[in-house]
Amino acid sequence: MARRSNRDRSEETRGKLLSAARALFVEKGYAETGTPEIVKSAEVTRGALYHHFSDKADLFRAVVIQEAHSVAEEIEKASIDQTDPIDALVTGAEAYFQAMRHPGRSRILLIDGPAVLGADALAAIDRETGGGTLYDGLAYAARRFGRDDLPLEELASLLSAAFDRAALAVSEGADPAVYAGAMRQMLLGLFR
Repeated sequence: MARRSNRDRSEETRGKLLSAARALFVEKGYAETGTPEIVKSAEVTRGALYHHFSDKADLFRAVVIQEAHSVAEEIEKASIDQTDPIDALVTGAEAYFQAMRHPGRSRILLIDGPAVLGADALAAIDRETGGGTLYDGLAYAARRFGRDDLPLEELASLLSAAFDRAALAVSEGADPAVYAGAMRQMLLGLFR
């Protein structure tokens, strides 16, 4: 039987901490979750927590990054084969709404995330994990439809906020198809 390396054990411990923290942040929220219950749930020592993360906020940031990567992967997978820019943006929106239906994800990314990390830090995480794809999609559509006059940075920011608001509604049970249809109408109004 092969011995596991220190790296393997370290990655396993980090994974346990992330998993336990995510579950508790979803169940109780960031403010009501303490580090003692995280280490207890992860079945690791307090020293292990502080070996991997500087504090609870650092652990939460890692959970946010993990969730944001998952969302970006789902959007990319769903929209990669789309050739029409409007279809690509709408397919991406549908994938975003679906990804945000994952239990607890909206709370982590859209409620506790901005409150704990701040809007600027969350925006930076979004850019690092795929948020730039919205801007890229808008830029491609603008070129394709000859709309070089559009303020793309501002549109991306406004649409991102609209996507987030819609994702909150969808996570509470609203029909994602209705929001995807509304997004399609908005985009068509911009580009055609």
